[in-house]
Amino acid sequence: MSVDAVKLTADLVRCASVTPIEGGALVLLDNLLSEAGFVTTRVDRGKVSNLFARWGEGKNGRTFGFNGHTDVVPIGNPEDWTQDPFGAEIIDGFMYGRGTTDMKSGVAAFAAAAIDFVKNTPPDGSIVLAITGDEEGDAVDGTVAILDWMDSHGERIDHCLVGEPTSPNVMGEMMKIGRRGSMTGFFEARGVQGHSAYPHRANNPVHAMGQLVAALASAALDAGTAHFDPSTLAVTTFDTGNPATNVIPASCKATVNIRFNDSHSGASLTGWLKAQAAGISAATGVDFSLKVKISGESFFTPPGELSSLVAKAVEAQTGVVPEMSTSGGTSDARFVKSHCPVVEFGLVGKTMHQVDERVEVVQIGQLKAIYTQILRDYFA
Repeated sequence: MSVDAVKLTADLVRCASVTPIEGGALVLLDNLLSEAGFVTTRVDRGKVSNLFARWGEGKNGRTFGFNGHTDVVPIGNPEDWTQDPFGAEIIDGFMYGRGTTDMKSGVAAFAAAAIDFVKNTPPDGSIVLAITGDEEGDAVDGTVAILDWMDSHGERIDHCLVGEPTSPNVMGEMMKIGRRGSMTGFFEARGVQGHSAYPHRANNPVHAMGQLVAALASAALDAGTAHFDPSTLAVTTFDTGNPATNVIPASCKATVNIRFNDSHSGASLTGWLKAQAAGISAATGVDFSLKVKISGESFFTPPGELSSLVAKAVEAQTGVVPEMSTSGGTSDARFVKSHCPVVEFGLVGKTMHQVDERVEVVQIGQLKAIYTQILRDYFA
C-alpha cells in the first residue's frame, strides 16, 4: 500500500512543532521511515531535534537527498484563525493549519515518494532524507548539525532537493537555483547630550544617524547580475529611546538589513558599511560602532543536470516549465550548497506564515508525483 501524502501532511500538521519544539513530528517520521527499511538516526543538538534517514548502503551508485523542516513559526493570536491552527481541517479543497504550506506538505510529499519508490523499484544507489527542527529559528543546530554529523560519519549526498514552497501563484512555475545572501548591520551613534535649546553645546547623534541611514538607503549597491536581481538595503529600525522632548540624546541606534547577490560577500558589504559610517563620523564628530550578523552568503547552482532533472519532472506532472529563480529569502539550501549541488522546488507558498495558512490538497499529490518522477529519472 502506498503512503498517502495528504494523510501524512495532516498527521504532521497536528504535531504542534513550533521552533524548537519537536512536537512529535520527527518521531512520527522516524517510525514511518524505519518501518520502510530506512536506517534512521536522530541528530539532536542543543535544544533542536533533527532526523537523518538513509535507504541503501551508500557505497555503490549515487545518493539523492531531500532536505526539509518540520518546525513552524508561532500561530499568533489563535482567535484570528477561522480553523484550528493544528487541526489540519480540509475545507473546499484546502487543508488548513500552521505548516501546511511551509513546509510539512513538502516533507510529507518527499517522504511518501521515497518510501513508495524504494518499495516498488529499489534503486541502484541510496536515498537520504535530512529533516530538521530548526529552519524557522536560528538555524545553527538544524541542517548545520546534520551536515556536521554527516562529515564526521562519512555520509554523503551527491545531489539534493530542498522541498520549500517555491511557486508564487501557480504550481510548478518556479524553482530556486540559488538564493541571495542576507546580513544585518546594527549601528550605534554616540554624540554629546545636551539641552535642545542650546544645540551648539551638544553633538546630536540623531542627526548624524539620519544622514547615515539616508545615505545607505539611497545607495545603489549594484544593477543585478546574470542570475540575480539587484541587491537591496532596508532600514528596519531607528531608535533613540529618548522620552524627553527638550533633551538631545547621547546615543542613537539603527538597524539595516541587506539582501545581496553574488557580486558581494558579507565581508565586502561589512567594509562598505564601515566606510559609510566613517565618512559621516569625520563630517560630524559623532562616533559610530557597528555589529554585523551574516545569516548566509549568496549562492548559485549553475543550470545543469540537477536543475534539468527537476524541470523535466515538473513539466511532465504539471505541464508548466518552471522558471529558474534566485528570488526570495533564505533557506537551508544555503548550508547544503557547501556539501553538494542543491536546488529547491515545492508547492505554492502564498499563505506561508499567515493566519489561516493552507494548502490546496491536490497540490500535495502533485508534489509527491513530481518527487517520485525525479527519483525515477535520477536512478534510471
